[in-house]
Amino acid sequence: MGFGTSRSSILKRERSRSRFHVVSAVLCGALLLSACAGRFGFGIAELPASQGWEPLPIGSWVLNDGLEARTMVFCPRASCTQQGFASVIAFSGDEAARIEQALNADPARLASLFSKPPADEARTRKTARPKGPPKSTTSVSRFEAEGVAGLLVEIAASDGSGKSATTAILHGREAERLLVALAVSADAATARRDAVAAWRSR
Repeated sequence: MGFGTSRSSILKRERSRSRFHVVSAVLCGALLLSACAGRFGFGIAELPASQGWEPLPIGSWVLNDGLEARTMVFCPRASCTQQGFASVIAFSGDEAARIEQALNADPARLASLFSKPPADEARTRKTARPKGPPKSTTSVSRFEAEGVAGLLVEIAASDGSGKSATTAILHGREAERLLVALAVSADAATARRDAVAAWRSR
C-alpha cells in the first residue's frame, strides 16, 4: 500500500469520527484503550457485573504520554435494557492542560464545536453542496456533583424519532493530574448518575 493510499484511508477515518470534537481525545482514547489486550481495570462498584456491567481490558498501553486509563466498563444491549459506557481517565502534563482548557470553554461555543464536524481540508476544496436541515440538535450545560465541575452534552435527533444520546463528564485535579470521569447513555439523568458512580470509583 502506497503512502498516498494510506494517507487517503487515514483522512477517511478522520472524517467518520464522532462530532464530539472537543473531547474527541477522551472518547477516542477510551475506545482505543478498550481494544488493548491486558489487565482489566478495577471496575466501578456502583456499576457492578450483577447489573450487566462488564469491565473492559485496558492493559498498560496508552495512546501517548500524558494519558492513563484507570477503568472502563460497558453495559451491552444483551444484558442491559439501556446500553451504557463509563470510564475514568487521568491526564498529565500538556495533555492535561489541553483537555482542561477545552472542558472549561464557554457552553455556547462548546455546543457549536460538538455539533460541527472536524475540519477537512480536502472537503473545503470541493464545491459546496446545498445544506439541508440539521439532522440533530446539540446542547451543552454545566452541573456540579461530588464537589467538582461537570459537563453535560445532549444530542437529539431532529426527525421526531426521539433518538438521543448524552455524555456526562466530571473533571477535577488530583495533584498534577486531571481526572476525567465520563459516561455515555441514552438519557441525561442516567449519564449523570453513571458519571458520578465512575468519579466515586477513582
